[in-house]
Amino acid sequence: MSKATSPKIELSDIKKSFGSKIVLDGVDLTVNKGESMVIIGGSGSGKSVTLKCILGLIHPDSGSVKIDGQETLDLRAQERDQMMKKFGMLFQGGALFDSMPIWENVAFGLIQGQKMERGQARTIALQKIEQVGLAAKTVADLYPAELSGGMQKRVSLARAIATSPEIIFFDEPTTGLDPIMADVINELIVDCVKDLGATALTITHDMASVRKIADHVAMIYEGKIIWTGPVAELDNSGNDYVDQFIRGRGTGPINKHAGFKTV
Repeated sequence: MSKATSPKIELSDIKKSFGSKIVLDGVDLTVNKGESMVIIGGSGSGKSVTLKCILGLIHPDSGSVKIDGQETLDLRAQERDQMMKKFGMLFQGGALFDSMPIWENVAFGLIQGQKMERGQARTIALQKIEQVGLAAKTVADLYPAELSGGMQKRVSLARAIATSPEIIFFDEPTTGLDPIMADVINELIVDCVKDLGATALTITHDMASVRKIADHVAMIYEGKIIWTGPVAELDNSGNDYVDQFIRGRGTGPINKHAGFKTV
């Protein structure tokens, strides 16, 4: 397959253990360009480790991680820095810099990553702040502690899209938000990803988010992708594990007391 037609993200047989704990046990996942893929699974199922392997924050023990058809696991530092420019990220909890005003938080990737002049970066930051539904004139020079949790999440989204990334990662984007604000954030994610024409990869256990933002869904269980398909097929997946998870049932094949497998 040529790079022109390659998946945007392609994971093949990714394995990762920490000591005797097997976290990823052969993860295979394909995300096509412009697609919104959501990975679901319980706590400790390997969602975050999968994301960190793609970002290069964790090096898998074996397997392949390709971005636009290019293997990324053997990249040199300079090549990885270039690759990272394709990514935007909304971290769980927001992860804003407390000591920076809002506009500078949003412009961080422009100033630090792209070495953009501060005045130009501020102009773009103000545009992105407005794009996520905040009044830039009001909040741009405030600090994160002066904003509500929902407003901070909007700022985090503005930062994630500020560099116009090709790929955006969302790590539990609605954690800590009430249902109404969570729905607002989900709507903003859909709109922002569509406006950019970006590829999105989200990890969450919030089924309302899944149904709102996903094109395709993959479920990870005991370190493997056990089902993947269009979000429209989620309720009729034919997979007992998926069925138990999306309906939040305490009984079923998922052992809620199970931890990671051991070597």
